[in-house]
Amino acid sequence: MKLTHNRAVWVMVAVTLMWSTAGVVTRHLEHAQKFEVTFWRSFFTMLCLLVMLPMFKGRDVFSRMRQGGAALWWSGLCWSGMFTFFMVAIMLTTVANVLVTLALAPLFTALASRIFIGHRIPLRTWLAIVVAGAGIAFMYASQLSQGVSLAGTLVALCVPIAGAANWTITQHSHAQGKDVDLIPAVLIGAVLSSLITLPLAWPFQASAYDLSLLFGLGLGQLAIPCVLVVVCARVLKAPEIALLGLLEVIFGILLAWVGAGEVPGPDVFVGGTLVIGALVANELVGWRDRA
Repeated sequence: MKLTHNRAVWVMVAVTLMWSTAGVVTRHLEHAQKFEVTFWRSFFTMLCLLVMLPMFKGRDVFSRMRQGGAALWWSGLCWSGMFTFFMVAIMLTTVANVLVTLALAPLFTALASRIFIGHRIPLRTWLAIVVAGAGIAFMYASQLSQGVSLAGTLVALCVPIAGAANWTITQHSHAQGKDVDLIPAVLIGAVLSSLITLPLAWPFQASAYDLSLLFGLGLGQLAIPCVLVVVCARVLKAPEIALLGLLEVIFGILLAWVGAGEVPGPDVFVGGTLVIGALVANELVGWRDRA
């Protein structure tokens, strides 16, 4: 699939919209519990990718995966953590809390690259880390003062940490001349997430209606957008993808608000504004400096 720059931008917008549906869909489940929700979404993602991968990568894609090396499997483990922690967090706290916390991923990635790869972090990124950290601290402190449990938000914090680890692994592999194929890594992540959560999900309680919604998440919220974002990455620059990716936070909060009546609190507005503002400013300044 070949895209022009403008079409890649619109495809990336569609990708963020698809990503953002997880919260509102889970709010309409009837009986499925948190680990069961995680299992079925990962399981359906696995089934969809098993069909889609040969279409995009050729029929020998599975034989090539066996030659992917340790980095492919470590990346798959990171994807597994991201899938699992995200859905458990969504079932424990508000969509807004989860998505604002997930927005820290680029900053965690910058820190991980500094610590493990030795990449230099520019001053603008250090400032963004401080401001975004202040926003998250304010949000957490406000919720603690209101007696709100932080369990879900702390679980959500594991998602950007796993994402930063994933990026560090792929970049280290790239530096050694061995690129990680991200779409097969997503498949490995879905398989591992299914296996890890299956014992915790049993006995199943999901209704047929729940399963139809969770199949929709596996296909439309993970499998399809994960393939499309790899296609967009061939056309768009990293800062463009990072900026467009922030739309997931806005779309997700709005969908949960309109579609499930989940109104974000003032602490989320303040903390989220600091986090998103810091990220946007960091990417825009960096983009201007590289121009």
